[in-house]
Amino acid sequence: MGKKTKIGLAAVAVGAAAWAGSKALATPQTRPGKDVLDYGHPIVLAHRGGGAIAPENTMAAFRKSAELGVHGFEIDIRLSKDEEILVFHDEYLDRTTDGAGRVADMTLKELSEFDLGYHFVDPSGKTTYRGKGEKIVLLRDLLEAFPQMFINIDMKDSPETYEGSLIPSKLWRLIDSLGVHDRVVVTSFYDEQIDRFNLYAQNRVAIGAGENEVKKAYTAFNSQFGHLYNPRADVFQIPVRSSMFRLDLPRFIAFLANLNIPVHYWTIDDPEVMKGLLAAGAQGIITGRPDLAVALISEMEDQTQ
Repeated sequence: MGKKTKIGLAAVAVGAAAWAGSKALATPQTRPGKDVLDYGHPIVLAHRGGGAIAPENTMAAFRKSAELGVHGFEIDIRLSKDEEILVFHDEYLDRTTDGAGRVADMTLKELSEFDLGYHFVDPSGKTTYRGKGEKIVLLRDLLEAFPQMFINIDMKDSPETYEGSLIPSKLWRLIDSLGVHDRVVVTSFYDEQIDRFNLYAQNRVAIGAGENEVKKAYTAFNSQFGHLYNPRADVFQIPVRSSMFRLDLPRFIAFLANLNIPVHYWTIDDPEVMKGLLAAGAQGIITGRPDLAVALISEMEDQTQ
């Protein structure tokens, strides 16, 4: 046996011993349950309130989706110049309103002048909401208008900005003052924002996984050391694919489920894709077509009865 072979075998033996030792000593750390996620069946969250059936993040969309029977809304928030928490996705007004400019540079009064239905085109190709009075929505108003609804809140402002530095604490104060701890999930693309929010919330509010947390979980799942993964999120809301990696694998969903972490997928508007994800174990569909998703889940439930 050559020297290189001996070294290789020794390295394998050391690696196996390390794995066996960690396996014997480590106990998988499941996340404590959160009431907002304790639904026992797949749910439908209307993406931006249901942005394919009514103007996104507007009261029209929220009302329409609620009437369809969704379990909750997936929304985005930003801070205005006068530090009001707004339900709005883009950094700029241009795509969804008849205005232009950066949201954070304007006061609530200024922002309230714009028509959020201006650019919306319905499935029949008509601008049915233009000039119908759809204005920017305050998060407070949304929470108060739909007191039974699960609301998933995505902090969009970057932690590097002034408004981004404020929004985690302001969001916590609003949630705490309204007493809605058990019906919201707070998340962000930025893990740093989630961590900042949780410094105030102290795990009293369910939190989603940021980009880095998803990468960490997927790396652990693909390694021999998945038993060492210590989750820092209560729910994963993810696309079916990230770069070249598929995130919709039944084994990955089961890996997270064993840690008491449900998986929701966005943005799923195709009923056939919805069916595949639900069959794989997904516990939530985030969709711009809540009409299709609610009908599909209802049909599937009828078939199992």
